[in-house]
Amino acid sequence: MENISKEFLTEQEEACKCSTSAYLFALNIAGADIEKCQETACKDPNYAYYFAKNIKGANIKYCQEATCKDASHAFIFAKYIEGMNIEYCQKATYKDPYWSKRFAEEIPGADQKKYLIYSLL
Repeated sequence: MENISKEFLTEQEEACKCSTSAYLFALNIAGADIEKCQETACKDPNYAYYFAKNIKGANIKYCQEATCKDASHAFIFAKYIEGMNIEYCQKATYKDPYWSKRFAEEIPGADQKKYLIYSLL
């Protein structure tokens, strides 16, 4: 950290005030503190997904937890992010019958039995 200027740290601090800026800072600025940027980016499910998809060194589990607060995002995360926890994503889709069904039909490895059980509840 001794080679990082105060100006750089100030710019990063400013970028990490909103999810969009934090994501873009991590994506485009060499030397960005990925963990710090990820923390802010993951306050929004969209940017949590983009962070996992596009930022080298992203903590996939952390992004997944942030993304899977919503059924549609959980589906997208499971479909496009390598290394995700399929059970965690599928569980998040049970809140919405449409996404739960799509998950069971389109995501390889989805638990069909659990889908049927939750679809009957």
